[in-house]
Amino acid sequence: MKYITVSGVWLSVMFLLLSVVAEAQLKYTKDIKNLPPHPRILLLQGEEQRIKTGISSDPVWAKIHQSIMDECDKITLLPEPERKQTGRRLLSVSREVMRRIFYLSYACRIEGQEKYLKKAERDMLAVAAFENWNPSHFLDVAEMTVAMAIGYDWLYHSLPASSRETIRAAILSKGIDPSLGAGNNGWLKSANNWNQVCNAGMTFGALAVFEDMPELSRMIIDRAVETIRIPMGEYAPDGAYPEGYGYWEYGTGFNVMFLSAVEKALGTDYGLTQLPGFTKTARYLENMTGPLNLSFSYSDTGQGAVLHTAMFWFASKLNDLSLLWNEKKYLEGDKKHTGNRLLPTVMIWGSGVKTGDITPPEELFWTGGGATPVAMMRTSWTDPDAVYVGFKGGSASVSHAHMDAGSFVMDANGVRWAMDFGMQDYHSLESKGVDLWNSRQNAQRWQVFRYNNFAHNTLTVNGQLHQVKGRAHLQSWSSSPAFMNAVSDMTEVFEGLLSSCVRGVAIVDRRYVVVRDEIKTSGREARIRWTMLTGAEAKITGKNAIELTENGKKLKIEVAEPAKVTMKTWTTTSANDFDAPNPGTVLVGFEATVPANSVAALSVKLIPQGVRKTVSKVPELAQWAK
Repeated sequence: MKYITVSGVWLSVMFLLLSVVAEAQLKYTKDIKNLPPHPRILLLQGEEQRIKTGISSDPVWAKIHQSIMDECDKITLLPEPERKQTGRRLLSVSREVMRRIFYLSYACRIEGQEKYLKKAERDMLAVAAFENWNPSHFLDVAEMTVAMAIGYDWLYHSLPASSRETIRAAILSKGIDPSLGAGNNGWLKSANNWNQVCNAGMTFGALAVFEDMPELSRMIIDRAVETIRIPMGEYAPDGAYPEGYGYWEYGTGFNVMFLSAVEKALGTDYGLTQLPGFTKTARYLENMTGPLNLSFSYSDTGQGAVLHTAMFWFASKLNDLSLLWNEKKYLEGDKKHTGNRLLPTVMIWGSGVKTGDITPPEELFWTGGGATPVAMMRTSWTDPDAVYVGFKGGSASVSHAHMDAGSFVMDANGVRWAMDFGMQDYHSLESKGVDLWNSRQNAQRWQVFRYNNFAHNTLTVNGQLHQVKGRAHLQSWSSSPAFMNAVSDMTEVFEGLLSSCVRGVAIVDRRYVVVRDEIKTSGREARIRWTMLTGAEAKITGKNAIELTENGKKLKIEVAEPAKVTMKTWTTTSANDFDAPNPGTVLVGFEATVPANSVAALSVKLIPQGVRKTVSKVPELAQWAK
């Protein structure tokens, strides 16, 4: 063994003992003896030429490359990283370190220049000197380990031996070692993004130091190949990611980093890419963005759509450039994307792609099952005024979920009329004592305004919260251009309040949207509140109508049935001191009373300006899929 840590012989001995014990239990990596020489992570020696060819032949790639280089010049002027936690997290520091080291390492490999090497070395040595990388919040360790592994591997032959020794010691003692303790590795059994990110981080570290600690490295990689299957199983059957748009970027992005690194260094991904639903998730992500470059922002995410570098990996794997239709728009736009710490991967996975060959998808409708079933439909991929609807089922019990079963978003005529706030900054809630991560029925999480059903585009019955354990299933759908639709059974969400509740959302004749709810009450009367969140100006214009106005455009909300409703607007200002302000927004809709032991239908038309005629009667949901 070549390696003794700066912390002493005891740590090296512990690694050895654990490695020897694990060696007999290896399932995937037992026969691995040697890896390619450094650099071996993501981009082998000599593969830089393909990137350089793309830069010289495609102005889009030249622009992105130059953005990275310009940002590297700015990074060289920044002070070294400091260990400053925000609440319980060091994550913002880890992410900035990753951005810096990845960019600088890329610049060194593509263009050289001593200033980039020296800055990367200074920053890595500063991070190596941190007391720890905050293992109590292991995402912080994972991302820091990715950063240090890339810098160590990519700059290996240019770094002084003393610096390599210090960085390697930090990867082992502050990255990999904490993951061996049960108190820090609960994510190994997790089905959410923590598993994906943390396994990627530890694997990057193991690949970087493989020749010095081969037994330990094989154990870490083997552990990752086995346990990352847990969150990858969540993509089945169709690719819908349970945690939504924002966490797709995080969980799937690092999952792809893991797969790409393992396949490059070991020559195999151990069949992980073929797990049911995983490659299908690229189409899910593409459909999650509407014509205004706004995401279907359910669960803990934001509204803005961003560049996803992982999509270039999927497009290459599937040989389908239409998956990059949205990404092409982001690359060709004015934004430099230099806040994206994974940006260099677009140059790796996108090399060889001629952006002029990227064409729009053909299908206008997508649906996926799983823990959070969704349906997305649109009238065009190229018209900025297209009608777009995202509609979801699911459960508030899913990781990062809100009480938003049955919720939807809608775009038309260049305006997002029906919106979703998405998440509130975690630290802003945690710093005020909010128990944010308890999702039981009476948990404080559901007092947060943006998280409960009162602030979503769904139904509320008798002023009660949705049932956390209830789940809304997609029961039917149709991609017919004249009546694209999806129907969800929401009965479990209203357990104890309604005997049944089924909601359907449709785009009719490619012009307007219908939302229909069919309700059956039990032995008590039900007061139904129908809400839709909007950033438009709202005006009640009749006993069954509200007019929305934004940017000179209008949308009419018309209640076709029942005949007797009370049209309303509700403020989005919360009385809780921990809730974020929501300026420029309002909740619109109506209230209706359904007698005990009866059935009722609520049919609402969302009619964009310019639509002159709609169907007189909305068909029953049983007829929608026919």
